Amino acid sequence: MFTVFDALSLLCGLALFLYGMQVMSDGLKKSAGTKLKSFLDKMTSSPVRGFFLGLAVTAVVQSSSATTVMVVGFVNSGTMTLAQSVGVIIGANVGATVTYWLTALSSLGEGAEISSAVQWLKPGSWVPILAIVGVGILMFIKRGKKRDIAAILIGFAVLMCGMDMMSGAVGGLAENESFAEMMTLFRNPLFGILAGTLITAVVQSSAASVGILQSLCTTGVITYNLAVPIILGQNIGTCITAILSSIGANKNGKRAALIHLYFNIICSSICLALYCLVTAIVDIPFLDGAISSWGVAAVHTAFKIVQIGIGALISKLLVKLATLSVPDKDKGTTENVNLLDERLFNTPTLAVQRATDVTVDMAKTAYAAMTKAMSVFNSYDTKSADEVRDLEERADIYEDNLGTYLVKLSSCSVDEADHRQITKLLHIIGDLERISDHSVNIVESAEEMREKKITFSGDADREMTVIQAAVAEILDMAIRSFTDNDVRLAGYVEPLEEVVDELRDRIKLNHVLRLQKSECTIEHGFVLSDMLTNYERVADHCSNIAGCVIEISEFSSLNMHEYLDSVKRGGDHFKERFEEYRKKYSL
Repeated sequence: MFTVFDALSLLCGLALFLYGMQVMSDGLKKSAGTKLKSFLDKMTSSPVRGFFLGLAVTAVVQSSSATTVMVVGFVNSGTMTLAQSVGVIIGANVGATVTYWLTALSSLGEGAEISSAVQWLKPGSWVPILAIVGVGILMFIKRGKKRDIAAILIGFAVLMCGMDMMSGAVGGLAENESFAEMMTLFRNPLFGILAGTLITAVVQSSAASVGILQSLCTTGVITYNLAVPIILGQNIGTCITAILSSIGANKNGKRAALIHLYFNIICSSICLALYCLVTAIVDIPFLDGAISSWGVAAVHTAFKIVQIGIGALISKLLVKLATLSVPDKDKGTTENVNLLDERLFNTPTLAVQRATDVTVDMAKTAYAAMTKAMSVFNSYDTKSADEVRDLEERADIYEDNLGTYLVKLSSCSVDEADHRQITKLLHIIGDLERISDHSVNIVESAEEMREKKITFSGDADREMTVIQAAVAEILDMAIRSFTDNDVRLAGYVEPLEEVVDELRDRIKLNHVLRLQKSECTIEHGFVLSDMLTNYERVADHCSNIAGCVIEISEFSSLNMHEYLDSVKRGGDHFKERFEEYRKKYSL
């Protein structure tokens, strides 16, 4: 008799299963974050490599839905092409089978006497040990990667407890005639596919849907004939997560989600047709027998293997179907690519890496703006001046998008290293944006000189060339120290910043002396002062960037003023570099 209490127990077991899966998946993603980044860095146009990438990532994070959502994010941000996504999606489907074999462990040795050795293979024997170890780590270790390992252990323990709870809740259905009659409905394969699709779409987890099916297998009522269509439907229902995640994505992000949907629909349809054809021609006795949890995992695995062959044949067709489904509405315009995608928040380490890559692009933009602005000042050109303003606007967009993205990302569950990186990026994007602002200021000074026909004296022109060269070097060192994460190079920035300060003061003093001799005018002085202020402030921002690179790399907190004071007080190394730069940029 299946009572309301059994139903509550079933729902509670499902809730524990889903929660355990989420905790374990989060722990695995954090623990393997660096490896995931290296996998993605090796992404090429090769479908085979893409397949193994998808398989490996899904096996690591224990969720094909999480992998396909990542794929949507990568395609949406331009990191991955549609053609590359096909192989990854196929690999993700195969990698999901690892979870099904793990959940099948709960039925190990059922209905028979088992030896003590086999008893230890049953989850009920060793899962409590995982839970105890995991809780112990959480209680006594406050930070670090070991806490991620604890999350993996506890998540798996909760998952298996949920699985056992579901199996126990449906145990009474074995004697329930109504349940047996309801199962006869699924002799129609279309009903089976529909049921598998709907259940998986509702819980948004193929692993949970398969877990429910494996629990029902303990009743002995589910046969292979009933299970196969349900399993095929589960592979369609798992696409709902990627479809939902594509809402708000650009056209390529939507296409990636549709590739996942079309691939699973086509493969399920082909396999169902072949299954019905074979069973209609050949009598296969064991198909009418009860299927076990292991049988469910085996059927899923067999289906995934068939998918590999089908996917290899229709990969180009999938891209064409997705492109036809989401056409280019206006071929005359180019679409703004969303460089930052919140779908990557499912795997914070990858989101941090993506934010870092985009900040590197911003740094290159700021560098290009300043170097072009200095060339405009030396030799004015209207086209180049407009390019500087375009670059400055681009840097503003970078700062707005990155700032919003990083603040949201910081509220996610990130490890200590990723938290430090987020802090560093939040500080650096402000300095990069200000550098681009100063590039426009320099262009405006050049335009003022051109309009008013102002020219510097020979001495003033030579002095400006010297300070400009010093600023060009400090800018190059600061940007490279960040983009290459070069702590040694960052250490050279602060001594040169002090030299730029000296140059500013000395050039201002020289201008006053020339003014007294009537060699320059006050009007010259206004432009000169503006230029020197811009150069000095660019050097200050470069010092902030380098200091941030050093401190975040060396320490766990950011206290820029305290750090810079310690550098200036610090001894021979600083003084030696300072004197070297002073000689190099002497007036």
